[in-house]
Amino acid sequence: MVTTVTSRHFKAHESLNLYAETAVAKLGHYYDGIIKCEVKLSFEKARNSLKVAEVIATVYKTKLTGMGKTDDFSKSIDVAVEKVLAQLRKYKDRLREKNRMQVRQVREKM
Repeated sequence: MVTTVTSRHFKAHESLNLYAETAVAKLGHYYDGIIKCEVKLSFEKARNSLKVAEVIATVYKTKLTGMGKTDDFSKSIDVAVEKVLAQLRKYKDRLREKNRMQVRQVREKM
């Protein structure tokens, strides 16, 4: 899995980049068909200083996206990864169900 960390309108510290990469690497434990992951970090407002983290995981024919908005980048990354993880579980369940239906159809033909 290829991981890309992009910070918009600021220079992210190396520890933040490393944290984002390790958080996204946890997705690989649940499904190994992830092709690439992108983490985009930005500020929403200058005064309130809302930190936004967007995680985009690309799997076969689909993109799973999650966005987290909190007052800390690490919390935002965790929220976004949890959202992508929930979508990944649903995607994996759908794949299993399709495979079960195909196996049932083959068994009925025999």
